[in-house]
Amino acid sequence: MKKTGMLNRDIASILARMGHTDSIIIADCGLPIPDETVTIDLSLTLGIPDFLSVFRAVAEDMAIEEMTLADEIKTSNPALHNQLKTDYAGIPATYMSHNDLKHNITNAKAVIRTGEATPFANVILKSGVIF
Repeated sequence: MKKTGMLNRDIASILARMGHTDSIIIADCGLPIPDETVTIDLSLTLGIPDFLSVFRAVAEDMAIEEMTLADEIKTSNPALHNQLKTDYAGIPATYMSHNDLKHNITNAKAVIRTGEATPFANVILKSGVIF
């Protein structure tokens, strides 16, 4: 049995297969995910698990070069936006419209769906390198 790090076998497998500039998405429970996109659905009930808990666990195990958020998070979910900018100030953040973010779903290796039920709680994480 794995002793530390990501215990979820599906997430651990995706992270182990990622290379530089590959991306994954951590999503709220409302993001429309195309059927052909690999989806790791962690949602249990509204709010469980929450976005930040999943983000923190993934960030512990992944070299993140950049995070991309929806522009709309700044005004529609400022608490989450400020938390991400504070806790992960070392990760450069870029922004795009929520519509553009949805169009980028098919470029991701996988989407990790949470139970988060607050607006625009979605992020594209671009993989960095560990050397």
